[in-house]
Amino acid sequence: MSATGRLTRVPGLLYGGDYNPEQWPEEVWAEDAALMKEAGVNLVTVGVFSWARLQPGPTSWDFGWLDRLLDLLHGQGIAVDLATATASPPAWLVRAHPDVLPVRSDGVRLEFGSRQHYCPSSPVYREAAVTLARRIAERYRDHPALALWHIHNEYGDHVTECFCAESASDFRRWLRARYGSLDVLNSAWGTAFWSQRYGAWEEIEPPRDAPGPVNPTQTLDWRRFCSDALLACYQGEKDVLDEVSPGVPVTTNFMSMFKPLDYWEWASREDFVSDDAYPDPADPEAHISAAMNYDLMRSLKGGRPWLLMEQAPSAVSWRPVNVPKRPGLHRLWSLQTVARGADGVMYFQWRASRAGAEKFHSALLPHGGTSSRGWAETVRFGAELAKLGPVAGSVSEASVAIVLSWDSWWALEQEDHPSTRLDLKALVSSWYRELWLRNIAVDFVPPSADLSRYKVVLAPNLYMLRSEAAARLTRFVADGGHLACGFFSGIVDEHDHIHLGGYPAPLREALGVIVDEFWPVPDDASVPITAADNASVPVKAAADASVPVKDAADASVPVMAAADASVPVKAADDASLPVSGPGAATLWSEWLEVTTAEPVASYGAGPLAGRPAITRNAHGDGVGWYFSCHLPSALGLVLDAAGVRPVHETPAGVEATRRGRHLFLLNHADAPARVSGLSGIDLLSGATVEGELELGPLGAAVLTPASER
Repeated sequence: MSATGRLTRVPGLLYGGDYNPEQWPEEVWAEDAALMKEAGVNLVTVGVFSWARLQPGPTSWDFGWLDRLLDLLHGQGIAVDLATATASPPAWLVRAHPDVLPVRSDGVRLEFGSRQHYCPSSPVYREAAVTLARRIAERYRDHPALALWHIHNEYGDHVTECFCAESASDFRRWLRARYGSLDVLNSAWGTAFWSQRYGAWEEIEPPRDAPGPVNPTQTLDWRRFCSDALLACYQGEKDVLDEVSPGVPVTTNFMSMFKPLDYWEWASREDFVSDDAYPDPADPEAHISAAMNYDLMRSLKGGRPWLLMEQAPSAVSWRPVNVPKRPGLHRLWSLQTVARGADGVMYFQWRASRAGAEKFHSALLPHGGTSSRGWAETVRFGAELAKLGPVAGSVSEASVAIVLSWDSWWALEQEDHPSTRLDLKALVSSWYRELWLRNIAVDFVPPSADLSRYKVVLAPNLYMLRSEAAARLTRFVADGGHLACGFFSGIVDEHDHIHLGGYPAPLREALGVIVDEFWPVPDDASVPITAADNASVPVKAAADASVPVKDAADASVPVMAAADASVPVKAADDASLPVSGPGAATLWSEWLEVTTAEPVASYGAGPLAGRPAITRNAHGDGVGWYFSCHLPSALGLVLDAAGVRPVHETPAGVEATRRGRHLFLLNHADAPARVSGLSGIDLLSGATVEGELELGPLGAAVLTPASER
């Protein structure tokens, strides 16, 4: 990020997309540049897949076309996000060095003809990529169009791991650096089990296909190594750019909440975070999962603005059914990225391709040209985005944090667990949804984060938990915070070894419970949940997100509606409990014993009937809450008890977020909605708003105080 607080030297919010001029005759370029200016485009990404054009052979280079292109764009006032072009090695490289091509776990070597066809550990690939990055940087470091460096493209999109001999050697080097000695490695990997002890480093191989379950710690370390191997590729290019072109920001585009790469570590190596996001227009709740991903992107650099590097103007080309965005949705979803911290809205791509695998992918300039609906939206939104310049650089504040650990994610979803149905992203999404429904601002944090500025910390799952992280969470509670921890947490240490002493051993002080036994819920089954007898905390459903469900006595109990709702809940003593499905927990349950905790909800039937399901534990000045079942809608208990308030009260379907002094209101519903209690000027319409505002279907407003206009 630049010294001015902006992502780049380009003022205001960024607007543009990937431009692939090598796919078009040069006479088209001038037309493209003029149309970009007409649409309000101020930044384009160039050269992402240009390696073969820039370096036609091992010792030949062709930069003349790129010189002319950058000069043309600069002449129209359009800045350039210049890529290092290393995502797709050219044919001459892989034919001269076939070992560059990646190998699957079953030994099959993948072929040329797509993209990202390289082994991350290949020294040939790494050297060639660094050489290309250096040649580009040396040639264009002083070009007036250059505003941003773009390394590679979507690391790990197609190849996250390679099982070739070179990768095996690199893995062993990585293990030596991590453990130092074989004795330490054998202890960490638990190789006394199944006679897996290693007597020499050369005996260790990647976790290729094997007769049965592979050592889980070996597999976990492999996941760590694969993320680091790709990161080493990035860092090699980053070092060159920082050396040759200091002062120009450097990024690489992420892929939202992406399991294979530890984005906490990756983001620490970027000047700012950029992301590629493709919510599905056919998914009625796509905007909720998108909001979650955007909050993560904002959080990866501690709340600093980020850049949406790619999205689709309408339909993509790679889903089984590629539904376009209906009129107004492109605008609404683009504004949502800005609402959640983006200082730029970019797309794939500028001009729709005529050939290749993505020729049916939408673009800012569609196949139909300037007479198409898509082009009209491109121009219209460019003009609107320019009005939001005052938003650039502003940040959001949250009193709630969600803990996300890639180590724990990798470990949780391994085999040979009580249930293989646990999907961390789905668990996090279900908890996040409850915050989104309430317009509650949220940050994501790693387990190592300073938690002191939050009222509530949510841990949907922390299967793997280091002792120091557990101590940090316990201290957060003792200091007055509310910690809500999901089931199957605090189970193993960083080596995937069980924390002995009773689950969840490192969090028992904060949570006041002992998990005696795991009781995963079979597919298509559920467990009824009731308010615990004598529970002193009122439990209630969100008023705008409930449906009446009858218990046996025909008493109506408000509960959260869900698509898989099937089992009614029994009300206890006039208390109503919000649950995921009518009174039923799915996926997981546990035989729970309380030590110092107080039951808040209990299991209503089956072997666990009457046993605690959700508990609350006073510890120091704070409270530790434990969810032994999958019941995310009960999070309202925690939020209410901690006094967490929404950004703004809105009708169902209207999203409210705040960046600095700017209040974003986004109506995701197909019907008009009225929002009250407002004051300010709408940057989009220029209208002064006092009191109530009506948002049309898919409508939006960005209110700023009149004094700051």
